[in-house]
Amino acid sequence: MNNALAVLAAFIAGILVEAIVLHFIISMLRETNAVRKNYLNIDIPVSAGISFPFTLIIVYILLALPGWYDSSYHLFILAAVAISFLGFIDDMLGQRDALGFKGHFGALFKGRLTTGGLKALGGGMLAFFIAFSLKGSWPEIILNTFIIALAANLMNLFDLRPGRAVKAYLLFLLVIIIIALGRVEWMLIAPLTGAVFYYAKDDLKAGVMMGDAGSNVLGMALGYFSVISLSLPVRLGVLVFLLGIHLYTEKYSLTTTIENNQLLKRLDDLGRSRQNG
Repeated sequence: MNNALAVLAAFIAGILVEAIVLHFIISMLRETNAVRKNYLNIDIPVSAGISFPFTLIIVYILLALPGWYDSSYHLFILAAVAISFLGFIDDMLGQRDALGFKGHFGALFKGRLTTGGLKALGGGMLAFFIAFSLKGSWPEIILNTFIIALAANLMNLFDLRPGRAVKAYLLFLLVIIIIALGRVEWMLIAPLTGAVFYYAKDDLKAGVMMGDAGSNVLGMALGYFSVISLSLPVRLGVLVFLLGIHLYTEKYSLTTTIENNQLLKRLDDLGRSRQNG
């Protein structure tokens, strides 16, 4: 469904519902001491991005009242909830002695399951389930599985400075919409993007950390939008890009790369106060 009124309502509802949900989530995280030191060595609430799946569920319930909900959205909601749960486990229980795919799978091959390894394995199985449910030939299912799995981890690579993951999500989303020539499922995009727009102000102020509980949702959404909107040749290009950026960040620092590029540095600093980087 891409009714303009319904899409606008979904976007506005995403903003309003996220405002309420995020308020209670942040209060809960502070009260339970679910905090972590950020890059400025300041303790702030972590996993605030767990608000995204809750906001999605509430918004879609509201949209169902006037008949603006389609059963095909079930799969997207399931994916958002499941990947956020895996991210939340890593945020709350994760040890930082093993980082990156190499570190987590290296530990797994030695007989030790890290929370990051659990997230990678669970995310992979979830990606396959989504790709299989969307149907297609086996080569397409395998391709879509890798796109969704790698995209789910993509935003983790950016969620290292205030607002960076939010900007990356919006930029990649814009690219997908342009390449798809606007032929996208706006009712999937609108609620989450509305939520991200509201959430951005707290992230840019370095008041909260999205955490894997949120960045995984944004990345998974980008992967989902890609596999349902883009042609096969373009999806192959998306996979090459995802593999490339993951291989790059295994060896090099994305933050250092951004800091050393004038244009990327300006985009990265956009919206932040001086005291927040």
